[in-house]
Amino acid sequence: MTLPRPLPRLDQENTAFWTGGGEGRLNITKCGDCGQFTHPPRLLCRHCQSENVAPEAVPGTGTVDSFTINHQPWAKGLEVPYVIARVKLDGVPGVYLTTNIVDCPVEAVDFDDRVRVTFEEQDGVFFPLFRKVD
Repeated sequence: MTLPRPLPRLDQENTAFWTGGGEGRLNITKCGDCGQFTHPPRLLCRHCQSENVAPEAVPGTGTVDSFTINHQPWAKGLEVPYVIARVKLDGVPGVYLTTNIVDCPVEAVDFDDRVRVTFEEQDGVFFPLFRKVD
C-alpha cells in the first residue's frame, strides 16, 4: 500500500534515519559515551548531553505497543483504512517508532504482534514501515 506522505526536511540530525532504508538499514542515533539511543535523532545525546552521537543500524524488529485504525481520508489519494502503530524496537531500549503496519488486513493487527521493518521510498526518503512476522 503506497500512501502519499509529507516529506521530512532532511538535515544534519535526521538524514541517516530517513535515507538508511536505501541500504536496508534502520538507523537510530546512539551515543558513543553512554551507549543510549536517542530518537527522534538529535546532535546531542538526550541522556548525557554528549555530542559523541552517530547513527547505528538496529535489527529492525519489534512489537506493536499500541495502534489505531484510521478511517479518515486526510489526503487526496489516501487509501483507507490503515493502521497507525507505535512499535517498540528490539535491542533499542526506550525507542518507539510511530509508523504504519502494512501488507495485512487492518483487522489482523493486534497488541504485541511481532513486526519487521520494510521501507517505502518516496523522492529519496525511505519511510520505515512494518510488516507482521510469524
